[in-house]
Amino acid sequence: MTDLVRMEHIEKYFGRVQALNDVSFNVKEREIVGLLGDNGAGKSTLIKILSGALTATSGDIYIKDQKADIRNTGDAIRYGIETIYQDSALVPQLSIARNLFMGREPVKGRFGQLDQAHMNEVASNLLKQVGISKPIPPTTPISALSGGERQAVAIARAMYFESDLIILDEPTNNLGVEETQGVLRFVRNARDSGHSCIFIAHNIYHVFQVVDRIVVLRRGKKVADDIDPKKTTIEAVEHIITGMVEA
Repeated sequence: MTDLVRMEHIEKYFGRVQALNDVSFNVKEREIVGLLGDNGAGKSTLIKILSGALTATSGDIYIKDQKADIRNTGDAIRYGIETIYQDSALVPQLSIARNLFMGREPVKGRFGQLDQAHMNEVASNLLKQVGISKPIPPTTPISALSGGERQAVAIARAMYFESDLIILDEPTNNLGVEETQGVLRFVRNARDSGHSCIFIAHNIYHVFQVVDRIVVLRRGKKVADDIDPKKTTIEAVEHIITGMVEA
């Protein structure tokens, strides 16, 4: 498999504090990478740089072997990168359909009216594709959905707009068992549909269920890059995360 995304020698300073120290990181096409590390390891900083929420102090990003200039989240989206945060970055007061098309709403007619019927139709089909079996009208406000259903909407949005890379930052936090399994199923489906994913979670058990490869950061440095979850144990990876052993 070829690299979809490659980050080389990324460094990030916040004042005098170095959050990332010469981190190189890659994701291949149709690959799910688990990005692990304790609090303060640099995981969120790294993916915020990739998603355009932060800019690196130094280093380069390549998308499909072409150098990328990612200065904001709009740039990242144009490069095919969508980020799903723990809170799903959805607007609770708006409907499922409006959230799916936020900022990219289809219009019709000479006066550019919102094509609500098209948005509703697409939303209904997407909800079924991501595994929501109960009949939820696309006009339902996000505030009426469960945590797992909100995550499903966020993932559906990324998949509909054909994102090459979906970044999931703690997507299973505060979810019940059934909803968590639903999110993990969505991740597997994303890979089967041709997408790549970066999966960030403190719950290492969830990571082991879906990823192809594990990368570990510790105190801003990459300490492991090519851990195969099928050939190791959760305990062994925990020891690498905490520094009890080196990879």
